[in-house]
Parts: sequence; C-alpha cells; structure tokens
Amino acid sequence: MKKLYYSIGEVSEITEVEPHILRYWETRFDSLKPAKNRSGKRMYTDDDIETIIRLKTLIREKKYSTAGARQVIEGKHSRNNGIPGKVQLPVGVVKDLKEVKLFLEKLMSQL
Repeated sequence: MKKLYYSIGEVSEITEVEPHILRYWETRFDSLKPAKNRSGKRMYTDDDIETIIRLKTLIREKKYSTAGARQVIEGKHSRNNGIPGKVQLPVGVVKDLKEVKLFLEKLMSQL
C-alpha cells in the first residue's frame, strides 16, 4: 500500500483535489514542488500529499485565501486553526485513511 512516489492522478484521487488545482498550487506554494521523472511526469511523495491535504483544509474548509494559506503553511500566521467541536486528525492519518478508502472502493467494485 505504501509507495515512494505517486502520480498526479493518484494524488488527485487520494486528496480529492483536481489535477489542474494541484498544478496551480505548485505555482503558488514553495513547499509544494513535486519532483519530475525523466519524462516530465510529477512524482509526489507522502510529504507532498500531506501538504496538499493541509492546503485543501485551509483553502476549501477554513476559507483562507491563497495568500493566507501560504502564511499558515510557512508558519507566519499565528491564528488558532482549530475548528471548535471537531476533532482534528493528523494530516498523515487523513492521507492513510483516504488511501485505504480508495483501496476498499476499488476492491468493492471488483466484487
């Protein structure tokens, strides 16, 4: 289940963020720079996926602007990012759970 590198399609499935948004975020966030293989295809790591999940939470759920999310990611923003009444799972756990969910969905579709 664990992989060293993920394609943009796999990352899009895991994070539920469209590929064109992932490519846009690469231009806006220095912390999101996936390596590219010889043919120029992006190779995302677990750290990249965790960054994407954090960005998705900040931008889509907490309604931060791109600039505001950049400040939070870079540690320049001190505002409490918690959501009252909602348990925050570590980003790595969220990523792992989404991967398991995708695996189970694919398995179910084969039955």
